[in-house]
Amino acid sequence: MQQYLQQDIQFLSGVGPKRADLLRQELNINTFEDLLTYYPYRYVDRSRFYTISEVSSDMPFIQLRGKVHGYAAVGKGRGKRLVADFRDETGRIELVWFKGAKWIPENHPIGKELVVFGRPNVYQRKLNLVHPEIEDPGKKHVVSSKLQAVYSTTEKLKDQYLTSKAISKLMANLIKSLPKKFEETLPAWLLQKLNLVNLDTAMRKIHFPDEAAQYKRAELRLKFEELFYIQLNILQGKSDRNKRFRGNVFETVGASFNTFYKEHLPFELTGAQKKVMKELRRDMGSGRQMNRLLQGDVGSGKTLVALMSMLIAIDNGFQTCIMAPTEILAQQHHKSISRFLQGMDTRVELLTGSTKKADREPIHEGLLDGSLHILIGTHALIEEVVQFRKLGLVVIDEQHRFGVAQRARLWKKADVIPHVLVMTATPIPRTLAMTLYGDLDVSVIDELPPGRKPIITRRSYDSKRLEVFGFLKKQLALGRQAYIVYPLIKESESMDYKDLEDGYESISRAFPPPQYQVSVVHGKMKPEEKEISMNHFIKGRTHIMVATTVIEVGVDIPNASIMIIESAERFGLSQLHQLRGRVGRGADQSYCILMAGFKLSDDGRKRIETMVSTNDGFEIAEVDLKLRGPGDIEGTQQSGVPFNLKIAHLGKDGQILQLARDKAELIITEDPDLQMEKNFIFAKHIKKGNPQRIDWGKIS
Repeated sequence: MQQYLQQDIQFLSGVGPKRADLLRQELNINTFEDLLTYYPYRYVDRSRFYTISEVSSDMPFIQLRGKVHGYAAVGKGRGKRLVADFRDETGRIELVWFKGAKWIPENHPIGKELVVFGRPNVYQRKLNLVHPEIEDPGKKHVVSSKLQAVYSTTEKLKDQYLTSKAISKLMANLIKSLPKKFEETLPAWLLQKLNLVNLDTAMRKIHFPDEAAQYKRAELRLKFEELFYIQLNILQGKSDRNKRFRGNVFETVGASFNTFYKEHLPFELTGAQKKVMKELRRDMGSGRQMNRLLQGDVGSGKTLVALMSMLIAIDNGFQTCIMAPTEILAQQHHKSISRFLQGMDTRVELLTGSTKKADREPIHEGLLDGSLHILIGTHALIEEVVQFRKLGLVVIDEQHRFGVAQRARLWKKADVIPHVLVMTATPIPRTLAMTLYGDLDVSVIDELPPGRKPIITRRSYDSKRLEVFGFLKKQLALGRQAYIVYPLIKESESMDYKDLEDGYESISRAFPPPQYQVSVVHGKMKPEEKEISMNHFIKGRTHIMVATTVIEVGVDIPNASIMIIESAERFGLSQLHQLRGRVGRGADQSYCILMAGFKLSDDGRKRIETMVSTNDGFEIAEVDLKLRGPGDIEGTQQSGVPFNLKIAHLGKDGQILQLARDKAELIITEDPDLQMEKNFIFAKHIKKGNPQRIDWGKIS
């Protein structure tokens, strides 16, 4: 069976070379198996027939039985169309075709009984069906079902008559031609325990169900299997890594940590920070190599926790480093960590692409002789020339911005694989964290430090721009600073969104010098220009920063307390949340104003409403995942998403994922190497599905 399914799609009856090329390009369908696992996204009930007198334009899809009483060619140019007068005993409706109309009268002559299916519309006060599906009631589909599956297709495919119905016909040809039943991929004991249908039933009924209950059971079975094998794979890798890789044991909590905790801690740790510190101490003292993901919203105090774990490493005679994705972020870490450690005997240095040669030499010497304790930097840390005497802990900030291979080069700089702490300010929904980072232990800081006021978020409109500017002037008069963010640099003909160049001019007019100074930062500027502009704002020389999303990650300016986002509907939810996190860093009340048009898509409205109603990054991330699916969530579209979901949806199938995770955990706890007879089928399936498995956990 497996061999049969690996055949090239062009050899399936009804496909051929031309259609095969289209299926490859548009839907990535290369083999029979690819087509089989191209699942429908909804179903239409074909068991019910309406009479024409029952039809109204607000119905979804309807099915009618009747006869064509005449054809007519109507209109000119692009509006040229074929119109059929279709009737039953209760009334008449027009059938309309703009394309492929030539063969319709030949194949469906006047007076012959037909079944038509489509979505009703009204044009010039007449009901019609545009491009309806037509069937001869005398002929039956070879694989027939009352519920018709609907498949996603593209304009290019439709132009070549590869509609959803055509895909369904190909699916029927394939299922009819299968040489035998599908080989089961889950053991009988698990199917029985969870009351799941077998694979053969699931694969047939997902495409051709007779009733809703059938496709629902097929869907549950296929979703569970897909998520279960991802989890089993992840957990087996994690268990394997824990056995194979020993970690340095940090037994001592000594002078560096205690001095900092008693004399330098800027404020009392929150409950969440204390809980995470306990988890980190336990990991680093366990003898296993730590691989932990530290999630925390913008401003929740992740850097402070990372620093304290670095001090434990130093107390045990090890060096540590932090790798950040940008120079600005690396400089910021250097500044805040140096400030935290002022007066302590701990040497901290910064190494980036722009560090001068003369400054590099003492850094390299300090790394080799062990006198340099903490090195903070960008990609420059993974250069061959950077060698540590005894690297014990690596902290990676905003890790999704680094490729897997880059991270791997960092831990090769130590004799024993260092402990790894990965930090992210992009809140990752639980379901995604379980899947993308399922082999890392996850810690969450879900509390803001004391004294931080929640950011007030409001929606506003173009018509209220003068009010917004009035509010901004009052805030600037109190000594605050503001960001104004635009989605585009230059005006776009195709998009009616606010652009930065036009915005900069109007802001300069509304906030004229010398009373107000305005900086600009966008992605097309040279790095040194960007740096100068940022520094003016950081030092308070400019009052307003007009920017694109380049200011999204990690810029910490406590005095900036107003964020205005133009064309806010243009941004994704996680991006809006990251941008809002640029303010609210100081003790002053901060504000985020979302400028959005009146006409919004349903998704656009939902994003704006979510932002106004909550500051909770995890709640926002859950909504984002439901709206967009996992591949688009900020930071997950990286080289390294180790799976491609065919049927499950992480935003909507959280319960199935939890069930899959729980079952996989029980199996791996009892039988880590899947050696027991009852688990053979799992080992076989994992091996088959992962010939080039990369050990993600080992690479962090």
